[in-house]
Amino acid sequence: MTLTDALHSLAQAGMPRLEAQNLLLMALGRDPHDRAWLLAHDTDALDESANARLQTLVQRHRDGEPMGYLRGEQEFFGLPLRVDARVLVPRPDTETLVQWSLEVLDALPLPINNASAIDLGTGSGAIALALASQRPGLAITATDASEAALAVARQNAERLGLAVQLAAGHWFAAVPGQRFHLAVSNPPYIAEGDPHLPALRHEPISALTAGPDGLDDIRTLVAQAPAHLHPGGWLLLEHGHDQAPAVQALLRQAGFVDVSSRTDLAGIARCTGGRWPAAR
Repeated sequence: MTLTDALHSLAQAGMPRLEAQNLLLMALGRDPHDRAWLLAHDTDALDESANARLQTLVQRHRDGEPMGYLRGEQEFFGLPLRVDARVLVPRPDTETLVQWSLEVLDALPLPINNASAIDLGTGSGAIALALASQRPGLAITATDASEAALAVARQNAERLGLAVQLAAGHWFAAVPGQRFHLAVSNPPYIAEGDPHLPALRHEPISALTAGPDGLDDIRTLVAQAPAHLHPGGWLLLEHGHDQAPAVQALLRQAGFVDVSSRTDLAGIARCTGGRWPAAR
């Protein structure tokens, strides 16, 4: 069997071409972006060991396992992050939250090496590490209630050579008495019983769901944030595609000002944030 034969077989089974190419490249131990190599070697033989790896990957993919888990790695904001079943696979949508965070940091009335930020529920470390890579000198803390997730974040930070302070605990309880200029989080926001959950069954459920309406953790973050923000500090939150009005209302009710939302590349209001007043 040649590489072309393998791709043709997967196509006949209904697999999209790009996914088939990605799986074949994984089975061959090649870079996932190396599709040009496949074209140049389309008549090469697929040996038995590579074919066995391919069939295992195909089965895992058909069972709904995310491509990031199959690769063991997911790119986020230009960083190659190691990921596995201990953490969510970072989504491109979350890059909107990182971009907004960078804008907030750049607008602070102090040098970046005097600024502090916290990524709450860091998982793989995606947000914290993206900020650390883009703003060297920023003092950034990453927290998670899951020690297993923090182990993944720690491995990513060490491998990438990025300085991030890690703390275990549920939301701001991980950093008692500390205040920050920016607090950012991609918390669980899917409602319990949501029909999309079965498709996410391979990812940690504790990082996905948050009560009957999906807003329980966001309510907690909004309630706790004022005690942990410097005057004028910002809280930025990722949320579900239809939750922006509710999150805006929560922030305003808590006393935040300059409340607004940002859209992702699909034009969906994906993030909402506000500033804690400088004087009250």
